[in-house]
Amino acid sequence: MPLHSFDKYNATNYNVSMSAKDKDNIERIVSGKAEEEDLPIDYTLRPKRLSEFIGQDKVKDNLKIAIDAAQGRAEPLDHILLYGPPGLGKTTLANIIAAEMRVNIRTTSGPAVERPGDIAAILTGLKEGDVLFIDEIHRLNRIVEEKLYPAMEDYAIDIIVGKGPGARNIRLNLPRFTLIGATTRFAMLSAPMRDRFGSVYRLDFYDENSIAAIIKRATKILKVKAEEGGIKEIASRSRGTPRVANRLLRRVRDYAQVKGDGTITKKLALEALARLEIDNLGLDDLDHRVLRTIIEKYSGGPVGLDTIAASISEEADTIMDVYEPYLLQLGFLDRTPRGRVATPHAYEHLGIPYNKKDKPPQLGLFDK
Repeated sequence: MPLHSFDKYNATNYNVSMSAKDKDNIERIVSGKAEEEDLPIDYTLRPKRLSEFIGQDKVKDNLKIAIDAAQGRAEPLDHILLYGPPGLGKTTLANIIAAEMRVNIRTTSGPAVERPGDIAAILTGLKEGDVLFIDEIHRLNRIVEEKLYPAMEDYAIDIIVGKGPGARNIRLNLPRFTLIGATTRFAMLSAPMRDRFGSVYRLDFYDENSIAAIIKRATKILKVKAEEGGIKEIASRSRGTPRVANRLLRRVRDYAQVKGDGTITKKLALEALARLEIDNLGLDDLDHRVLRTIIEKYSGGPVGLDTIAASISEEADTIMDVYEPYLLQLGFLDRTPRGRVATPHAYEHLGIPYNKKDKPPQLGLFDK
């Protein structure tokens, strides 16, 4: 059976799904969200097999066992849900799963499937064992989502023919398939949808060694000369995100080509990253604005998410989805019942004196 990991239809569907707000959010070079310019490079650098995939060892091991077991029974995989911050490899893993299972993959996204007829057309076009990958699955229309329930459980879909008193229900049997859903907002998935996935995997930020290995692999594919010092500087600023690492590598490569002999040295990498205004931990100007707003305007917090958003003229959802995950990972930000609080580590990184007596106690991670 032929494989088509990323065909023209899939690329078109992916781009159509991006709202205007999404496109505004991904203009940051350190954003994990995909930009249009990333798609061809991402596809070139994307691992094709589990053995080539670097990092996420627990997820890989569990997937390898599930794939081997399914192949041994000549059955499709259970439905799989992948969640975590953007840019960590959810789409890559979906394509790898299809390649390892030797089946076709059909790719779409939640916002692109607007009507029940859309999902019906996609499902009826699948073949036995195929993979249906739905990116941003938390953004599926509720009516469309409900159409998926019998498809996931019983491999059947109900279609209403006609209108009024003469309308009748027709149940179409579907081939057994595997639905792979990807989301950055696990909590936004409805409980009935979450319960229908047989396997749920969280993708975490990568450690610096894994990111350095990913960059080394990319330099070989792109035929870029890079010294260990240059790779390390890029890796330390990649926010634990492969997509950001590959994007920074391309920017530093361009700088090294113009200002040097094309080899990425530590010195050239530092100069290029300084021009991009990315500090030694991968924080850019917008990250600094979030932290400084909490510290300087609201005495370090606690302060509500909507208040922060209004202060920096940004969407609250953008702060929660794009800025906060990495700041929380670094330990620069805490969520409390009363709002966001900047930690002593944030003060230290920004070079601002921290007075413990002036700060309220940290209460826990129960806020939105």
